[in-house]
Amino acid sequence: MLGFGTIAKKVFGTPNDRKIKATRPLVAKINALESDYEAKSDDELKAKTAELVDRVANGEALDDLLPEAFANCREAGKRALGLRAFDVQLMGGIFLHQGNIAEMKTGEGKTLVATFPAYLNALTKKGVHIVTVNDYLAKRDAEWMGKVYEALGMTTGVVYPQQPEAEKKAAYACDITYATNNELGFDYLRDNMKPELDDMNQRGHHYAIVDEVDSILIDEARTPLIISGPSQDRSELYTTIDKIIPEIQDEHYNLDEKSRNVTYTEEGNEFLEQRLKSAGILDEEHTLYDPESTTVVHHVNQGLRAHKLFTKDKDYIVRGGEVVLIDEFTGRMMPGRRLSDGLHQAIEAKEGCKIQPENVTLASVTFQNYFRLYDKLAGMTGTASTEAEEFAEIYGLGVVEVPTNLPIARHDEHDAVYRTATEKFDAIIAEIKASHEKGQPVLVGTTSIDKSEYLSQLLKQEDIPHNVLNARQHEQEAQIIADAGKLGAVTIATNMAGRGTDIKLGGNVEFQVMEAIAANPERDPEEIRKEIEAQHEDEEKAVIEAGGLFVLATERHESRRIDNQLRGRSGRQGDPGRSAFFLSLEDDLMRIFGSERLDNMLGKLGMKEGEAIVHPWVNKSLERAQAKVEGRNFDIRKQLLKFDDVMNDQRKAIFSQRREIMEATDLSEIVQDMRHQVADDLVDTHIPPKTYADQWDAEGLYVAALEKLGVDEPIIAWSEEEGVDAEVFKERLYKASDELMAGKAAQFGPDNMRSIEKQILLQTIDAKWRDHLLMLEHLRSVVGFRGYAQRDPLNEYKTEAFQLFESMLDSLRAEVTQKLSQIRPLTDAEREQMMKDITAQREAMQKQTENAQAKQPEVVGAGGEATERTPQTAEPVGAAKPGFDESDPSTWGNPGRNEACPCGSGKKFKHCHGRLT
Repeated sequence: MLGFGTIAKKVFGTPNDRKIKATRPLVAKINALESDYEAKSDDELKAKTAELVDRVANGEALDDLLPEAFANCREAGKRALGLRAFDVQLMGGIFLHQGNIAEMKTGEGKTLVATFPAYLNALTKKGVHIVTVNDYLAKRDAEWMGKVYEALGMTTGVVYPQQPEAEKKAAYACDITYATNNELGFDYLRDNMKPELDDMNQRGHHYAIVDEVDSILIDEARTPLIISGPSQDRSELYTTIDKIIPEIQDEHYNLDEKSRNVTYTEEGNEFLEQRLKSAGILDEEHTLYDPESTTVVHHVNQGLRAHKLFTKDKDYIVRGGEVVLIDEFTGRMMPGRRLSDGLHQAIEAKEGCKIQPENVTLASVTFQNYFRLYDKLAGMTGTASTEAEEFAEIYGLGVVEVPTNLPIARHDEHDAVYRTATEKFDAIIAEIKASHEKGQPVLVGTTSIDKSEYLSQLLKQEDIPHNVLNARQHEQEAQIIADAGKLGAVTIATNMAGRGTDIKLGGNVEFQVMEAIAANPERDPEEIRKEIEAQHEDEEKAVIEAGGLFVLATERHESRRIDNQLRGRSGRQGDPGRSAFFLSLEDDLMRIFGSERLDNMLGKLGMKEGEAIVHPWVNKSLERAQAKVEGRNFDIRKQLLKFDDVMNDQRKAIFSQRREIMEATDLSEIVQDMRHQVADDLVDTHIPPKTYADQWDAEGLYVAALEKLGVDEPIIAWSEEEGVDAEVFKERLYKASDELMAGKAAQFGPDNMRSIEKQILLQTIDAKWRDHLLMLEHLRSVVGFRGYAQRDPLNEYKTEAFQLFESMLDSLRAEVTQKLSQIRPLTDAEREQMMKDITAQREAMQKQTENAQAKQPEVVGAGGEATERTPQTAEPVGAAKPGFDESDPSTWGNPGRNEACPCGSGKKFKHCHGRLT
């Protein structure tokens, strides 16, 4: 019997159905305008943009302009790219404009969808940011979709790491700017550390479209962005502690894999205490429970975590003597990212790498709080509905499932569960072999590098040719994915999330054409293209006959969303395909979440070796386990955000105050108010209210006024006068300090004085904010223990963080006042010495820059990751190969795609003359 909910859905449709239905009249309006816009010339399309910009400036609502803007954008897309947007793509664009997340399956053309709302919202001339998961995609999409915006008379920019400041500023000034989430967040922090308003790059946060929104706003939101500077070197301590950790036995610690937590037992603490004392790290008279031992305890805890929770080739790899973290969701390397609180140093000690010094935080922001700065936010992905609650609660974003252009023809099989990992891998190899023999391309998903390499070994033993894609091969990422749909191809991939390149059946034509042109530079490119397109057509038919792409997953991920992303690689645009998950009771998820009961049940059923259990109930129980993990991770992120919200309020107050100071031309009134407040505080401290004259500390007030205000006044004599009270002291100190500063302004000149006030204010705010961040970090680490005293840690944190903030503002006023009271013009000798110091400093920086240029990161790898590039030839940039002729490809030789271009530009051949234009 059907439930009431099911009956209601059949009659009224689901909420998602109703949203889709509501967009159909708008889509019909856009379609009705198509013939009008087809008749317009290229210049008329640009003129239409100028007209729409004027109408927005005159107060017309964007919603009213939507049909015209979308029709104009669709026509520009047809002319610039040869792509006509489907109706479902227009629907996706409408939902993005409304500030929703559009869930669109892989291969449905999300990159093109973003152009519609981006164009419409760019008409306000406030700038639109399109956020991608890596630099490669940011550059690719900006170049690709930039042709559409250019046809519409709009400008496009791209932001990337180590970009020259002038270029970055120009990119942010464009109508549409492509960038990664990391770069946007870091630029926001950098902007709020700049000394001048003109140095700031971002011009506001009007509207952002986040591609792979679940990866950016959920997965990456667990770690804040931090700009840091080095602190003291403690490498000896890490090395000594690392020698002790391997001696620890199983009874010395408790490991909780569910919460990824490890703690010492009482026996462990006793053992550690003895070993630390014998190693000279802990004083003989101290125990681990003494307050003096806090730092040592912190480091031995991090050492234990490094050894028991972090695994080489799964959580990190060692490359070039450095520990490089691996993103657990995308399988990508994250160069430059480091674990905080000494954990990264503990892993470096474990692996015998050079230990980098710990860092002190200069500025930080979470992705949640950065993206909540935008007036309007939207996102798109293939998988968002499982996290709909989190998107709604944290970001106020609704999730709308946009229908596919063609029905999905992929067959999703039930999970097959084996008793042991060996049985599972035997079955996987047999399945791959069978598919490979009939020509069906197979994409094998693994959860770690070591598992992908183990599987690769098994395939080699069976003589099955294959490609492996993980953090070690990320440079060839786009190429490997482009080949994954070829006839009989076998590709092993670690965490296939957010790769940004479609797996097309029969292979990717564009990549094959580029390869062929690079290999045969003397042949006509058009001839090559026709030949490859004809071959591709035959191969695509053969792949479709073999059943399309087969996605074979070797394990379930903690998150259903990652599994869905892998599954979604097959069956794009109505292509046939199939997906299957092969699991064992020894898999992490199965082992952690109650595999004993299932093992006992399988034993009772009398299952033979090599047999699998395949049943919808298994799928359901696994989904429940995954939902539990997702729920717990959401709670953790929510709790972290509550703590960060406290800091965020203070961050916004400091950053807005900083901006006001930079915008102001005259700060003399602010500085005077600070000075008078300091005088009030000094008098109130030394001459407390409602006290008698013999209780006053006139001598202390004299010393403090001399130190803090720079005034040498007869304060002791004032205290002996008749009828003098605290107010009189304040008035006299106001007058004396104002006269002192007026004299300094006359010495320096009013304009110079205003500039000095601004510099001192900004420098002091920055220094105080840095110290305050460190205090908040320490408070955050200890406040959790208040729970044992039945006090809410969050409330305790809020109260104490507010007190620390007030105290910071008090010390800020005192320090600014003191610094200004002590400034004086330089003597000739001092000025000469200062010029010498500046010259020496510049020369040192020049040498440092020259050395850095000898080996610099190049941020154009296929996966968008920074890869070290060392010059491959002794020729300087600009020295072309002898006989090289720009217009005659026969003189170029036959360089490989990744070799230096023979023109002498210093770029790789594939990014220079070998590039397909």
